[in-house]
Amino acid sequence: MGGCTSKPSPSGRPDNPFFPGNDYPLIDNSTPTNPTPSAAKASPFFPFYTPSPARHRRNKSRDVTGGESKSVTSTPLRQLRRAFNPPSPAKHIRAALRRRKGKKEAALSAEATEAPPPEAGEEGLSAEATEAPPQEEGEEVGLDKRFGFARDLHSRVELGDEIGRGHFGYTCSAKFRKGELKGQVVAVKIIPKSKMTSAIAIEDVRREVKILQALSGHKNLVQFYDAFEDNANVYIAMELCEGGELLDRILARGGKYSEDDAKPVIIQILNVVAFCHLHGVVHRDLKPENFLYTSKEENSQLKAIDFGLSDFVKPDERLNDIVGSAYYVAPEVLHRSYTTEADVWSIGVIAYILLCGSRPFWARTESGIFRAVLKADPSFDEAPWPFLSSEAKDFVKRLLFKDPRRRMSASQALMHPWIRGYDRDMNVPFDILIFRQMKAYLRSSSLRKAALRALSKTLITDEIIYLKTQFSFLSPNKDGFITLGSIRSALSSNATDEMKETRIPEFLALLNGLQHRGMDFEEFCAAAINVHQHESLDCWEESIRHAYELFERNGNRAIVIEELASELGVGPAITVHSVLHDWIRHTDGKLSFFGFAKLLHGVSVRPSVKTTR
Repeated sequence: MGGCTSKPSPSGRPDNPFFPGNDYPLIDNSTPTNPTPSAAKASPFFPFYTPSPARHRRNKSRDVTGGESKSVTSTPLRQLRRAFNPPSPAKHIRAALRRRKGKKEAALSAEATEAPPPEAGEEGLSAEATEAPPQEEGEEVGLDKRFGFARDLHSRVELGDEIGRGHFGYTCSAKFRKGELKGQVVAVKIIPKSKMTSAIAIEDVRREVKILQALSGHKNLVQFYDAFEDNANVYIAMELCEGGELLDRILARGGKYSEDDAKPVIIQILNVVAFCHLHGVVHRDLKPENFLYTSKEENSQLKAIDFGLSDFVKPDERLNDIVGSAYYVAPEVLHRSYTTEADVWSIGVIAYILLCGSRPFWARTESGIFRAVLKADPSFDEAPWPFLSSEAKDFVKRLLFKDPRRRMSASQALMHPWIRGYDRDMNVPFDILIFRQMKAYLRSSSLRKAALRALSKTLITDEIIYLKTQFSFLSPNKDGFITLGSIRSALSSNATDEMKETRIPEFLALLNGLQHRGMDFEEFCAAAINVHQHESLDCWEESIRHAYELFERNGNRAIVIEELASELGVGPAITVHSVLHDWIRHTDGKLSFFGFAKLLHGVSVRPSVKTTR
């Protein structure tokens, strides 16, 4: 089902698709590296990055949160006849920092860098604690490396042996000495402040802790306990996961997962990612190395870890930083305009690997990987794909659409026929995509709403099942209507404290069109239907023809080009008239079939872009 055994190669690496040391990470923008002559020339294929020396390779694979474990393995490659050296990172950090921050002053005044004295009556702040860490060579001037975390680590936690080491820090086992967690064995991720040589690096650590606090509580997310600091380090105390990486289990199986064995793995990944997306977090580095098992037992829980590249994103915002690991990066990330759908692409890559034992996009160089991600289609012709179910292939294909608008959301994927019914007790979370669709519907004109209502009459059974589930989550009243109040109640009952403070007001602001009315299930289907996803179905041609017939009978009306231009938010220029001319029938002035199809897709307005990291 995917070649995975062979004799060792002369280079010392196994001559199979799983040879170690090839994460091919995109450089995360948190840690600058020093330039070398090899970093001087940008790629002719991808000018948005400049190659730099290969990253420090892991010498232990991760077996605990934030650490690295004892194998030197990485995600499987396509089969190779000989080993190749790992390519260089995606781009040079210094250049990225200069682009984002511009030129900094050569030095700041002594007053700006001086630490403020402790306030009167403040306990636990010694002279050592308020001192700024010594400045490292090459770091930005005037950095404040105080996080406001507790400073009593050593009185509360007994550190044990080092159990893992990564590029930016290391992990130790530990035990709480006192408090509610007394006797609890945990993993403590230790990040030296000397590694934080830029304001962006400091903000990365601050945001990682904030995200772990905000998401704490989900069964498939590593449990966060507390954060500490002293003059030298930041310490993040988290759940100890002793079962090893998902990658280790893939390798132990030789990359061979049956469909039934792959489903529980993918379900757990989808569950935690849907939870993250609802709470406004995009992970941005989903890969088998970043999922750990709690124990060595075969059926132990899978936990998502490593939120160092994660970020918060609002429902109507997009990110533009290129971060992640090359083999798992979504096309829209390389185009610098993406949101939560980028995580779904990464899940699609993981699902492809689980089911066939090789990567869907492969190349010997990083620019080659990017080119494949942008241009190539994953192969479903090679073994074992011809022997897998059509539902399994459809599931993976719908996660790997290059157009993120056509891609399933994590919640939708849990309702896909290949997954649905595997676990009768599975709770499908709210889908952030529903809120985006409803926002667009409520802001649409009466003509487009009529077109969407006609199209909703052609929904297939799987789509209706998914929409019924989402509608029931929004707590319809006894009359079968959802209102702004019922949505607020539904969100509050399923939200963390962080979401109650920030995300619920954001969602309600999107749906303020429901402030004085309700929405029944029939209108909900029209509001929540994703035209781009529906278009990807085999039945699209038949659906849109039937929808247009319904629209002709119930919603079509005479419309002039000026009104149509106004509805689409474009000016009445001559060029606009020529473009929209075919949208209207000359015989009666009503919307043509061509215009109907275009209107369904709505206006292509670029959402706001949030610059981060």
